[in-house]
Amino acid sequence: MNLEFRNAKRVDVVGLVNLLGDDVLGSTREDLSLPLSQCYVDAFQNIEMDSNNELIVVESDSVLVGMLQLTFIPYLTHCGSWRCLVEGVRIAKSVRGKGVGSLVMTWVIDRAKERGCNMVQLTSDKQRSEAIRFYESHGFVATHEGFKLKL
Repeated sequence: MNLEFRNAKRVDVVGLVNLLGDDVLGSTREDLSLPLSQCYVDAFQNIEMDSNNELIVVESDSVLVGMLQLTFIPYLTHCGSWRCLVEGVRIAKSVRGKGVGSLVMTWVIDRAKERGCNMVQLTSDKQRSEAIRFYESHGFVATHEGFKLKL
């Protein structure tokens, strides 16, 4: 499958929100109503203005098949290295199991190297057992226990 990766544009946001909401967990936390909630437009604008954030659209033949957000973080630890945080990874149901996710992860790792990162990190909800197995199959190791506090 031939994939194209590009930075998201404002016109992509509705499709991206729909992709975020198209699973069991996302359907309970995303607002898929139209017109699109201003909170998504504001979030997109904030991401777009931040040079250390990239909201990425993945297309095949001009059709949205995936998305992700990369955040590049400078650290004082590890000798002042940079890390690439991967969030919001979604692959369209229509192409799951066809190798798209593997191509996306290869692209992510290459992009992190381009930006001078020495680590790629991500989290996956514990309820997403298939996603966890997928990340492990690509060399990711669950070395830390993650904590979140909703405000």
